[in-house]
Amino acid sequence: MLEAFELSKSYGANRALDTLNLKVEPGEIFCLLGANGAGKTTTIHLFLNFIAASSGCARIGGYDVSRDTDQARRLVAYLPEQVALYPRLSGIENLDYFSRLSGHCYPKNQLHNFLLAAGLSEESLARPVAGYSKGMRQKVGIAIACAKEAKVLLLDEPTSGLDPQASYEFSNLLRNLAASGVAILMATHDLFRVKETGTRAGIMKAGKMLALLNTADTSAADLERLYLEYMQAGLCKEVG
Repeated sequence: MLEAFELSKSYGANRALDTLNLKVEPGEIFCLLGANGAGKTTTIHLFLNFIAASSGCARIGGYDVSRDTDQARRLVAYLPEQVALYPRLSGIENLDYFSRLSGHCYPKNQLHNFLLAAGLSEESLARPVAGYSKGMRQKVGIAIACAKEAKVLLLDEPTSGLDPQASYEFSNLLRNLAASGVAILMATHDLFRVKETGTRAGIMKAGKMLALLNTADTSAADLERLYLEYMQAGLCKEVG
């Protein structure tokens, strides 16, 4: 569903992403781990065609994102660290607006159901999102992805700044989406959330994918140890 083939991005002499090969299947939650500047956000922006690749290609649902941009974007939803919503509109009004942008027109009761399924309370749906917490705004973003019927979800540090309860609830939402067949690619620094939520993880440094891990086969302690080892040594290796 989500594929990178020898995908690279350079800015002059700086190699922001170096020959990435990656495949994320439907129902999989793939987590990109790495420090700032590792290439995680660059990878996501290349899949979104926000920036042009220097070489290689990125595909969503078989569509080359640089040539078949419209077809690829119909399949994908994107949640950045801060979900951009209209603060004066309510949760349900934001969902209605963004659903219509993606070509879907839902009755009010179905909009309610999307938001409730994403974990928002009934009383919050009609309130302006200016008063929402970050976790609530992320839930609206998940509802938008569901209403769009996205097959791929791209997330950039979605749990940054969330309290433990909100982070736990968000992880459950991601697991539910994956169980419905959505392919999820998430950039994060949260090692615990990777272990609890991800099916696979990739450790990145200086634009290179250093390791691929099956999270079910890796304990939380081993994941932390491997991550720190790679950050210090930067040696290429594949695990699992």
